[in-house]
Amino acid sequence: MPKLLHLSCSPRADSESSAGARIFLDGFRQAHPDWDIDVMDLWRERMPEFVGPIVEAKYARMKGQAFNDPQRDSFAEAERMALRFSLADRVLISTPMWNFGIPYKLKQWFDVIIQPGLTFRFDPAQGYFPLLKDRPTLVILASGGDFSTGMNRGRIDMATPYLREALRFIGVSSVSFVPIGPTAGPTEPIRTARDSAHHRLADLAKRF
Repeated sequence: MPKLLHLSCSPRADSESSAGARIFLDGFRQAHPDWDIDVMDLWRERMPEFVGPIVEAKYARMKGQAFNDPQRDSFAEAERMALRFSLADRVLISTPMWNFGIPYKLKQWFDVIIQPGLTFRFDPAQGYFPLLKDRPTLVILASGGDFSTGMNRGRIDMATPYLREALRFIGVSSVSFVPIGPTAGPTEPIRTARDSAHHRLADLAKRF
């Protein structure tokens, strides 16, 4: 059975990114009733803290050294998370923008799965190579400001380039973004941005 993995990155069920994800998933289920939807709520999933044995495992792997037991256990958690991602035929990431970037839980997820020999490899002569296959990936990115039309009052969107590059580094380059913003301020611009994004998400769900 083909699988869509949904990385849910907002701690609020009623957030704009969560609402956008529901619009998309409702349409996707109707268009693809035979697909499995695997929802990974990063605020409820157990993820290893990137400290101690897992960091030691990363450098042991880079040096070609064997793991000790704590390193092996920690790296197994990274393998489990990376496998869950690698088995997905399609990926949906719904996330808010926090302080111009991504929530720390999503950054933690990337820090855990981006491991040498797991999602990338390094060749001293040729550089870095991704180890995962490409797959269509959709990012719903909700922000307080409007970064789509330039009405962002001089603030910089660092979330989009980070996500694009982090995914490309491990092999996923077929990435599309649906921004939702502004989500703060006067009511009418918020409603307009939400309606526009929801319309686009409903349309994308039919052919994703």
